[in-house]
Amino acid sequence: MHILLIEDDPFIARAVTAALESEAHTVTYAPSGKDAFAALAVRLPDAVLLDLGLPGIDGIDVLKSIRAMPAPASNLPVIIVTAREALESRLEGLDAGADDYLLKPFHMSELLARLRAVVRRKGPLAGDVLRAGHIALNTVTHTCTVGSDAVTLSKREYALLAALLVRPGAILSRRALEEKLYAPGDEPESNAIEYLIHALRKKIGAESIENIRGLGWRIKADR
Repeated sequence: MHILLIEDDPFIARAVTAALESEAHTVTYAPSGKDAFAALAVRLPDAVLLDLGLPGIDGIDVLKSIRAMPAPASNLPVIIVTAREALESRLEGLDAGADDYLLKPFHMSELLARLRAVVRRKGPLAGDVLRAGHIALNTVTHTCTVGSDAVTLSKREYALLAALLVRPGAILSRRALEEKLYAPGDEPESNAIEYLIHALRKKIGAESIENIRGLGWRIKADR
């Protein structure tokens, strides 16, 4: 999924972005309401994570503006993520159109679960399934099928396959894959990517992932 993260605290934004990207989501970061509106004008995300204490335009006003936009923008799943714990704030956020309300501090596993839940409730999105030939990867349920067969992937196998399927035919270097699979500060072993690709090929087919010597790996667009 493509997530718009509207959060003015750079420390929280970095942590949430790293966690989302480790689950193979893409993130657009907006530190203010003004930046959020600019991002929405360029590309609609699959969901929005919205802080309330934003500079300039308060988060509630950002939410009201989103809900006042023409469809499909007005129907975007929005989760408020804030330190405002008063009942009045929660009611105000939900009445303004939030799909969920999560208090800081929170555990990333809970945020991810709530994100999946609100997206499911809103209905299927065009970008939910990544495909290349007979391979299909659902980015909401994290399920993979090869032809008619279901394939069970580990967390990092899923992230690796998702990274390759976002742009079939595009070559991703070792460095690019490491940045998508590992959080900042993690030090993967030198052969970690090769090991994951070997394991993934055994599950989805040996010819599915092509090695371009000296450049990286890709999934052929015409598979």
